[in-house]
Amino acid sequence: MPKMKSHSGSKKRFNLTATGKVKRSRVGKGHILAKKDTKRKRRLRSGTYVSKAQEKTIRNMIPYKG
Repeated sequence: MPKMKSHSGSKKRFNLTATGKVKRSRVGKGHILAKKDTKRKRRLRSGTYVSKAQEKTIRNMIPYKG
């Protein structure tokens, strides 16, 4: 059976931790930052984890990562 193809966008956006969780960065830090207050922008810097509902989908998209 041929190798699965990884989803190119997902390769760049998601990482796996040592314990197997899927890490992601927060949305909303790309542009229009002038109207967002400093506290909000600081919170956006820290990453978070993908929800349990979406974790299986993301794992299928990045089969060889981690």
